[in-house]
Amino acid sequence: MSDDDKWYYCVSDGSVRQGKDARGLDRMGPYPDRETAGRALEIAAERNRAADDADRDWED
Repeated sequence: MSDDDKWYYCVSDGSVRQGKDARGLDRMGPYPDRETAGRALEIAAERNRAADDADRDWED
């Protein structure tokens, strides 16, 4: 699967796009499908919470 077939979330306008047509700083991904790309902010928040939890566990 090439990068043009993968899905990205554009943070500047909230759109989901196939391929790298948004500039790199505005793009989250790649994701395997449109639905997953649409959840990009939720996925990032989940990952951040998990990393914060791991940091707290490491500090204890």
